[in-house]
Amino acid sequence: MANLKLIEAIVARRPAIILVSAPNGLKGIEIATQIVPDIILIDIDLPDMNGKEVLHILRKNPATSHIPIIALSANAMRNDIETGLKAGFLQYLTKPIKIKEFMETIDVYLEVQPEL
Repeated sequence: MANLKLIEAIVARRPAIILVSAPNGLKGIEIATQIVPDIILIDIDLPDMNGKEVLHILRKNPATSHIPIIALSANAMRNDIETGLKAGFLQYLTKPIKIKEFMETIDVYLEVQPEL
């Protein structure tokens, strides 16, 4: 919950970005299918399923298969990161969240010019 609050505060600096969050994987899949966002951040450790499972479900759905999906996890060992990238995440960000790295990653996938 604290990480979500931090992400909300970071994203609030960019009024053009609308953040929609979900309390678990199933709700996240439902929301992503309904609104088809420009980018998806998935925590690896969700209350109802693993983030990799969510990734695979979204990749199988034609409505969401094209969306860039980024992992966010406290599991920061090299093996965890490699496993996440092999699973299909485009990026694997670790906690604690590094604000500059987080925003630069978001900017790349949203094709936003960084603020000076």
